[in-house]
Amino acid sequence: MSSLEIKNLHVTIGEKEIVKGLSLQISSGEVHAIMGPNGTGKSTLAMVIAGHPDYVVTSGDVLLDGKSVLAMEADERARSGLFLAFQYPSEIPGVSIANFMRAAVQARMAEGEELDATSYYKRLYAKMDMLKIDRKFTARSVNEGFSGGEKKRCEILQMAMLEPKFALMDETDSGLDIDALRIVAEGVNALRGPGLGVLLITHYQRLLNYIIPDFVHVMYAGRIVKSGDKSLALELEAKGYDWVKKEFALANP
Repeated sequence: MSSLEIKNLHVTIGEKEIVKGLSLQISSGEVHAIMGPNGTGKSTLAMVIAGHPDYVVTSGDVLLDGKSVLAMEADERARSGLFLAFQYPSEIPGVSIANFMRAAVQARMAEGEELDATSYYKRLYAKMDMLKIDRKFTARSVNEGFSGGEKKRCEILQMAMLEPKFALMDETDSGLDIDALRIVAEGVNALRGPGLGVLLITHYQRLLNYIIPDFVHVMYAGRIVKSGDKSLALELEAKGYDWVKKEFALANP
């Protein structure tokens, strides 16, 4: 079993501290959802774990299977088993999905080891069939001219091929209509299992109707201030975040 542990993490960008002493532990097979109002540091947390260079960790640590990842470059973290699904995936004109995936898989192999084309395409098509993705999809340029749902589906396919230990999903429901939301959720649920831990960042409870989390955390003022199960997300949907803010203010005068 793998573990991802965030220990008393403090993060700044420029002169501003955004994450202020956040701690969280995720184990293989678990789905953790982080909710919270805008500006509380949710996306920052995902970027820091993945290794974005613009954010500075001033104290605390991020441990993957007990080993700190903070000194690792982003690609090394990815090879170690971390995967980030972006809120706004970039377009890569002229690079087909098939070739992009092949390069990504090759990059995670040992130096000198070559990827066999036949076995690669066999595995790629098996993953596409599992996720109900048309095989013609692989000939398209990465995210070029894609709808929001197609971009997110492409990321789910990347996740399926790379088989990370932990997937960080940064507002994967952003900009999706209800049909696209269902498609993405079906993809995540198809990959869900004992070998994958998921950190799901979202503003809204609606995604959690389709991807049922094991744990729900509320992030406010740069830290986790409340944790519970799916019922907490329903309470937030019904009452908003004001009651959480008031509780925090009373506990931190």
